[in-house]
Amino acid sequence: MALLSSFTTVTLPRTQTPLFYRKYPSPKLKVPHLFQSNRIVAFSAPKLNDQIASKSTNQIPDLQHEPQTRTWNWRGYSIRYQCAGNDGPALVLVHGFGANSNHWRKNIPVLAKSNRVYAIDLIGYGYSDKPNPRQIGDDSFYTFDTWAAQLNDFCLDVVKDQAFFVCNSIGGVVGLQAAVVAPQMCRGIIILNISLRMLHIKKQPWYAKPFIRSFQRLLRDTAVGKFFFKAVATKESVRNILCQCYHDTSMVTDELVEIILNPGLEPGAAEVFLEFICYSGGPLPEELLPQVTCPVLIAWGDKDPWEPIELGRNYGKFDSVEDFVVLPNVGHCPQDEAPHLVNPLVESFVACHAKSYVQQPSS
Repeated sequence: MALLSSFTTVTLPRTQTPLFYRKYPSPKLKVPHLFQSNRIVAFSAPKLNDQIASKSTNQIPDLQHEPQTRTWNWRGYSIRYQCAGNDGPALVLVHGFGANSNHWRKNIPVLAKSNRVYAIDLIGYGYSDKPNPRQIGDDSFYTFDTWAAQLNDFCLDVVKDQAFFVCNSIGGVVGLQAAVVAPQMCRGIIILNISLRMLHIKKQPWYAKPFIRSFQRLLRDTAVGKFFFKAVATKESVRNILCQCYHDTSMVTDELVEIILNPGLEPGAAEVFLEFICYSGGPLPEELLPQVTCPVLIAWGDKDPWEPIELGRNYGKFDSVEDFVVLPNVGHCPQDEAPHLVNPLVESFVACHAKSYVQQPSS
């Protein structure tokens, strides 16, 4: 079902970068209008290129749609978010592990031309508060349950509307969990290189589980963890890590390194980092996808060294997933490495599912 032979190659003008669209009968998603009813409609390459090109011509941001930075009080904690755009469907962008809403800086101004766009810093990350779970008496604070609740409350309190979730890495698990818990809040989900959670306790052999728990306690309860974080939280280490997960290492700029590193130098960041890398429970994507009732689009950079696309293709078999799109020569963070591919995909998916959209009046 997910063989390369079942994909159509599309060449984007100017970039000459191909996309691969899975061709299988589906009455649901048409991104960008490849399918009709229950039969495959195979357009010629030029016609298909023109459809994508029409989206690509709108990919230059302008000052009018530059994001504003705001804070939101959630359960007594200060949450940083960015927003742009006054009209159209609502989009909430959810970052991955160790990142923040600035990781969407190449997407927000473009998507805000036709949508109301919000990008949130999950609690514990970016410039949102980073409460120490031990000080608040909650050793299971940094979980997908917490972040899903934050995302749904954000839609209720700030967006004041249903929203499309656009998620990268662990943000994809957050978006799926939020959609399962409160399906009425989510109109659809676009997932970019979702975390496979290969270190989840369920995916480990029985004989390794005691050693994993011991290692987690070592990191979390001794000075070893703080020493490890101190070694990671440097410009050189962050750059090296980013060069691993970005296929095009020229995209790893000084600006990007600072975007990722600077929030990690704030008080509480080390404790959050150690809590999450020791978090091997919670939901798996393959457990959440069967429960999701809204449409899902999965896009995957095929050069991701952390989340192999060979495993990711399996997610395309779930009924909720309307299409699986391969982004060639792109790594783990497509929204930043290849925004010229991601932004048109988001716009097409949202346009397809927002035809009957009625914007809720702000109060």
